[in-house]
Amino acid sequence: MSFITLRAFAVHVFTACGAALGLLALILATGGHWTMMFASLGLALLVDGIDGPMARRFKVGEALPRWNGEALDLVVDFVTYVFVPAYAIAASGYLPFAFAVPLSLVIVVTGAIYFADRNMKTDDSYFRGFPAVWNLAAFYLYVMAPPPWLAASAVIALAILTFVPIRFLHPLRVKQARPLNIALLILWGLLSLFALMTNLEPGAYVRAALLAIGLYFMLAGLLRRPA
Repeated sequence: MSFITLRAFAVHVFTACGAALGLLALILATGGHWTMMFASLGLALLVDGIDGPMARRFKVGEALPRWNGEALDLVVDFVTYVFVPAYAIAASGYLPFAFAVPLSLVIVVTGAIYFADRNMKTDDSYFRGFPAVWNLAAFYLYVMAPPPWLAASAVIALAILTFVPIRFLHPLRVKQARPLNIALLILWGLLSLFALMTNLEPGAYVRAALLAIGLYFMLAGLLRRPA
């Protein structure tokens, strides 16, 4: 096996490590270690952000055509973006008791359908519909600690928006206002790290900043015309 082939396979292994981080997050979640769970999901998010550029840089698809990198990425993303966060949302205690499990089932069903959508992205790199980033929704749920009725309403709204032909911003790939988007993404990452360091209780100012950035990323796409 040549070095190029080994390097390509190593990129696939790196991507698959996201699934291992997802399992670790689930184990932590079942023990109620929510901060560490989100730290594991954060690392998985970092892996997801790095593996794509690595695969393109090393031309993994050409060097190792036996394995489908896109399929692998979708499998890992479903685990870390949808499946584990659905459990965290159901077990959070922030939803009305009678709705916790049913809404978590809605999350995994809508998320699975979304990841099978061949048209999940527009030509200008926006996501079409809510991009099933339930890991971020769960993070905001734990940090903001909203009333149960509001938490349930938000979950229902996001599940519906999964199938609505509106655009959601991809902060790295959308060309419009990319420097601002990346700067806000970095700031969001720093604020999220602070939230983890404070056991998901970062204080009112950090909560307000996280909420403002989250609303910006939502509205930047929602104000676009339907694709």
